[in-house]
Amino acid sequence: MPLWKIYHPANAFSEADKADLAEKITDVYGAVMPRFYVGILFQSVEPTQFFVGGKPSGQFVRIVMEHIARSFPNVEASRRFIDRINDILKPYVADRGLDWELHIDETPFDYWSINGYYPPRAKTPDEIRWREQNRASPRTHD
Repeated sequence: MPLWKIYHPANAFSEADKADLAEKITDVYGAVMPRFYVGILFQSVEPTQFFVGGKPSGQFVRIVMEHIARSFPNVEASRRFIDRINDILKPYVADRGLDWELHIDETPFDYWSINGYYPPRAKTPDEIRWREQNRASPRTHD
């Protein structure tokens, strides 16, 4: 499960921007896991409530990603992923004059459930079924 929390200035993104960005982010993950794993939370923050370097900032976007479904095997893989994400974000942040920062937390896979089910491991028959059905269901394999 990737969960994204995008803290942004109020009015930084239109509703169409949010939908488009959410779709692009989900596409990245959907190539390797069920799309329903992906959660994205847009949280607008007033400039007087977001401080960067001890000063109020109305031009800053902070993104926190929580990864559980997959872990990076090495630094090179994480850099490729981050570079891809930065390319997706560019039209929404850099091209609009916003500063941004992101980080990824990785939680162990075994500390996770969806609708009371423990998710199947990558590329197993159960995960393939979850991807096809785009929903959680009882596992049939270990």
